[in-house]
Amino acid sequence: MQLIEAGYTLTDESTRIDVDVVCRLLASTYWAAKRSREHVETSIQHSLCFSVFHEGAQVGFARVITDQSTHAYLCDVVIDVAHRGKGVGQTLVNFILDHPLLKTCRIDLLTLDATGFYEPFGFARHPHECMTRYPSGAPAPKTSSTAS
Repeated sequence: MQLIEAGYTLTDESTRIDVDVVCRLLASTYWAAKRSREHVETSIQHSLCFSVFHEGAQVGFARVITDQSTHAYLCDVVIDVAHRGKGVGQTLVNFILDHPLLKTCRIDLLTLDATGFYEPFGFARHPHECMTRYPSGAPAPKTSSTAS
């Protein structure tokens, strides 16, 4: 699947992913700053991935973990800082939500600071408490009363 809009190319073709760029983009985030290249590569191999290109260079990335039927988890949505504020993120999320493999899925996501970005796409707080189990030896993140 591919979309060309306003000088940007969006695709779900995993062969086009520039892992070096994805690692750099993720290193700039609060949620994946310390993720190793090995973990990034493994996560890409086992996810439905989406890339954004501008003039041939990768400038955005997102991935979805899914069973392609009932459930999906949207994560690692990131746009290069030089391309933010141009609607690229909104175009990427719409591209993902329109993907045929996700049409029947409930899509979840977690965010500390982007609820306002995702609400126009129909995302809302889940009515149930979220629970998480971290790998053995991995420290759980500190919680805050202001975290969403």
